[in-house]
Amino acid sequence: MALRKSGSILALAALLSACGGGGGSSNVVSLPPGGGPAPAPTPAPVSTTCSLQARQNWAFEQINEWYLFPETLPAGLSPAPYGSVQEYIDAITATARSQGRDRFFTFITSIAEEEAFLNSGATAGFGIRLSYDSAASRLFVLEAFEGAPALATGIDRGTEILAIGTSSAGLQSVSSLFAQGGAAAVSSALGPSTAGTSRVLRFRDAAGQETTTTVTKANYALQPVSPRYGVQILDNGGIRTGYVNLRTFIDSAEPQLRDAFLQFRNAGVTELVIDLRYNGGGLVRTAQLFADLLGRNRFASDLLSVTRFRPSKAANNETRNFQPQPQSVAPTRIAFITTGASASASELVINAMIPYLGAEMALIGSNSFGKPVGQVGLDRAACDDRIRIVAFATENAAGNADYYDGLAGSVANSCQAPDDISLPLGNPGEASTARALGFLSGAACTPISGAAAGATAGQREPLALPRQLLMPERPTPAQRELPGAF
Repeated sequence: MALRKSGSILALAALLSACGGGGGSSNVVSLPPGGGPAPAPTPAPVSTTCSLQARQNWAFEQINEWYLFPETLPAGLSPAPYGSVQEYIDAITATARSQGRDRFFTFITSIAEEEAFLNSGATAGFGIRLSYDSAASRLFVLEAFEGAPALATGIDRGTEILAIGTSSAGLQSVSSLFAQGGAAAVSSALGPSTAGTSRVLRFRDAAGQETTTTVTKANYALQPVSPRYGVQILDNGGIRTGYVNLRTFIDSAEPQLRDAFLQFRNAGVTELVIDLRYNGGGLVRTAQLFADLLGRNRFASDLLSVTRFRPSKAANNETRNFQPQPQSVAPTRIAFITTGASASASELVINAMIPYLGAEMALIGSNSFGKPVGQVGLDRAACDDRIRIVAFATENAAGNADYYDGLAGSVANSCQAPDDISLPLGNPGEASTARALGFLSGAACTPISGAAAGATAGQREPLALPRQLLMPERPTPAQRELPGAF
């Protein structure tokens, strides 16, 4: 996953998302539907044929019209040498990518699949998020999703996947897969993201027990806020502290977030731990609601964010002020937990709070991905094609819109902490959660340095190592929004 996104607007939904669609890159993901004005769709070409060349030509036209960095585009580029629409898109956007401004954030996807996920979290898979340590050739489960097959078999956070096969006789160790083809071979061994796909997995759970079992991928609806650990009120030295973990910014997150903040408001919570450590982004409108829920003490004149398009599309620019909700709280201190997988919509929320909380907020864990730009979605329904194009940048009330290197350099405070998967998310003893609570109570810490701060030498335990989220070369819409999901 690498982050890497920011927002989506359904047919033209604004997406803030970081996961790109190719080149083997994994990114943090998107700001979709509902965040700002949706640009009027460009009429589809007269020809409705869905030949490869027709689809490529259509993609070129949309990028040429909407791309945020038009000066980087080739005047013309023959699609003939490229075997897919995505390969052609990657070639068109190569210059901006070399400058670090479009890390595979512009991509082609399925209208039907993306809308299913953005609306209700509908997807198919084992229902786990995976990370790997390439140096040690090890594969770990970061979390398991409720209502999906893996959790029912005992696979959960802290589980290590030891071997993968299509049958018990055909099991291959994860270390041998890494030796054969690195992370790509591991991803391939897990099979396509389609219901009915079965794999035999040998795994060791967090308690050290080894199991070999068949797990079959199924359709399920992701819950953006876990009913097990996603919302908690923690006792931090006698102070009631709200903890919320958001997996992705999609429509179905909105009632869950409202319920969470109503609990905090009713409990008198003013100090918060907001855990976005794997959140690659999603819908702009959902990110704006999240910020509104943090804005009980904000005036209607207080600016949340500004969305800016290229000069030729400036009519779509939007200035969005805070809109406090009935469930909103008035935070006095916030600790945001992030990693390199925290991107786009996640960064929009954090960036929005910087001018108002200043030294009373911190980034905990490691640096965020760095995606201050978002995508619009343009549809060619006849081909089930939706192209996500980097088309706008977002900035906060202080004008900060240049955090391609992550937000660690923009916040007043930051604290390094590993992601300790030996303990559940939100557990007060888990390293990042403990460090966040420590910041809120005034404890000293080591600031995040560089773009990929991780565990120190003394913290290099097997379950607290810096890891990368596993991503297929061509992620599904759900995998773009949920980096590491399988």
